[in-house]
Amino acid sequence: MSRDEVREAAEELADSLVKEHGVRSRWDGDRVKIKGAGVDGVMSFDDGLIDVSVKLGLLTSMFEGPLRREVERFLEEHVS
Repeated sequence: MSRDEVREAAEELADSLVKEHGVRSRWDGDRVKIKGAGVDGVMSFDDGLIDVSVKLGLLTSMFEGPLRREVERFLEEHVS
């Protein structure tokens, strides 16, 4: 995928997380910071790779599995 296509997929993923999980997102170059109640993360892309790193608080940690599956599903469908 081209850099623009990877960025577009990353933007769609960030938008999906905002809508589905009520987090806020803020872009800084090729990184988007994701923050919400019990959620603090960064998503970046470089050289065709997307890196998603999320820290979950104690109460939100029970959603790790569903959140991980949602991110993986989205990337499988949109990044190939």
